[in-house]
Amino acid sequence: MTTAATETAGPAVQVRFLGDFELTVNGTPVQRWRAGKARGLFQYLAVHRGQMLTRDRLYASLWPDADSAAGSSLKVAAHALRRVLDAHPDRPGDSGIQLVYRDFGYVLHISGLWCDLDRFQELVHTGLRAATAGDAPLARTRLRAAIDLYGGEFLRGESADWVVEQREYLRALALRALGALRADAEAREDFVELIEVCKRTLEIDRHHEETYRALMAAHGRRGELACVRRWYELCARRMRDELAVAPGHETQRLLGTLIPAAARAAAAAPVTGAPPATVRALRSTARRAGTPAWSPEARTTALARPVRRARPDNRAAAALARAADQATA
Repeated sequence: MTTAATETAGPAVQVRFLGDFELTVNGTPVQRWRAGKARGLFQYLAVHRGQMLTRDRLYASLWPDADSAAGSSLKVAAHALRRVLDAHPDRPGDSGIQLVYRDFGYVLHISGLWCDLDRFQELVHTGLRAATAGDAPLARTRLRAAIDLYGGEFLRGESADWVVEQREYLRALALRALGALRADAEAREDFVELIEVCKRTLEIDRHHEETYRALMAAHGRRGELACVRRWYELCARRMRDELAVAPGHETQRLLGTLIPAAARAAAAAPVTGAPPATVRALRSTARRAGTPAWSPEARTTALARPVRRARPDNRAAAALARAADQATA
């Protein structure tokens, strides 16, 4: 085994999947794997720990081009994994990890485990439930903690199909949490937090139009119309250059409400090399009866509010300029 047992507080095994993969056993990071697929086998089994995974399923996920009937890659990887982690089924080491072969498949058991994947999902789900129930402080606390834990995409750098599938699910979950935090910041008119939430959202999804609209609406209410136009232009450029589409009708309509002259100029400008914009269904801005003051479903929009042409707050404008520079980097 390449890890040494040390006296540490907390779980014996800690696994981080979000961002760069990291496995720590008894306080010592595991950095050397005896076989190339031993690491991938552990990752897959750890995500599905406690479940019996057949040989066919493991081959389909980890060796999709190999012949499971003739290949020995799974045996080699399983043997190497046991040696690396002292995961013998009959004599588990200090880590409490057991890799068991049973009924033509494998099952992984880990006692005393902390996993960022589990904690992230728990925080998001409890936060969204609290938001739906109208408990804004609890929802805010849980969802902020979840986003802090989201250190990057699932198994960054890996490209297996099962990894991509899990990555997209977790990415969508992070965006739901950010959407709820954005709605909360809008309801409280907390401009600083709104910027931070929007910035974090665009780090995950550069083409999230609802986020651009939230920024445009916030600046419109403050009378910062130059910022409104810059966020629209950044959205339009990214949509055009990276997706070959124009901003949706809702985004264009918001620009027209806030800056009519800018909207006419944008409509007149051709979109080079781009097909016609995709028709998008306009979302209702009216809240349903009984909906809490803020929730994942509730959205605040500038379309229902008059534009205040107030004197711009120079400090807020400076903060937005820095956020825009980072977003375009």
